[in-house]
Formats: sequence, structure tokens, C-alpha cells
Amino acid sequence: QVQLVESGGGLVQAGGSLRLSCAASGTIFSINAMGWYRQAPGKQRDLVATITRGRITNYADSVQGRFTISRDNAKNTVYLQMNSLKPEDTAVYFCNAGGVRLYGGMWYNDVWGQGTQVTVSS
Repeated sequence: QVQLVESGGGLVQAGGSLRLSCAASGTIFSINAMGWYRQAPGKQRDLVATITRGRITNYADSVQGRFTISRDNAKNTVYLQMNSLKPEDTAVYFCNAGGVRLYGGMWYNDVWGQGTQVTVSS
């Protein structure tokens, strides 16, 4: 079994910064892609940023230039540095791991974290 544990969410004023972390636990051999998604009240869950094992990144237009995604493959951890936060960034942020392979050959297409609340005040 594999679990994603997120940390770093909280309350911040507009213009401030937060860094989210997500560590995948388990007997993990490799993870193809990791990413962050967010869901605001009454809205669908949308992509924020993704990063492949080879560190190819993709960002939503709304966060381009403000957020930076990174990963530590040795620690199976993905980070999201969020700068210049806006009230529109307020949402529950979910960590995702795609293409997770465990020692022994078990494979998971998608694994989701529990979500962490990010609230940006005006």
C-alpha cells in the first residue's frame, strides 16, 4: 500500500507565501508523475501543477510565474512553493502520484492525498 501525506497548508494574507509538501510512503520503487490539484467550494478539482520523474513541469495558467513545483525522487516527495498568493488561490490542495510502482511489482495508476486547506485572506 502507498499513502500520500501532505503538510504546509494554512492561512496567509494576500501576497504571502506557503510551501506545501507531500511525501509518499510505502515500499516504493518509482513514481512516474506527481502533482498538485485544488478544489474551491462549489468548483471542480483542477490541475495546479505536475512534474514528471524527469522533472518536466506543467502549470495552470492561473499560477504560472507564482508557483513552483519540485520533487525529490530519492525521498518520494513533491513540493509546491506558492508565492504572491491571491484570495482566488483559496482551496483544498490535493497531492497526486501517478504511475506508482512498489517493490515486488505492484502498480498504482493514481494515488491521492487527503488534502490540505489553503486560505488566502484579502
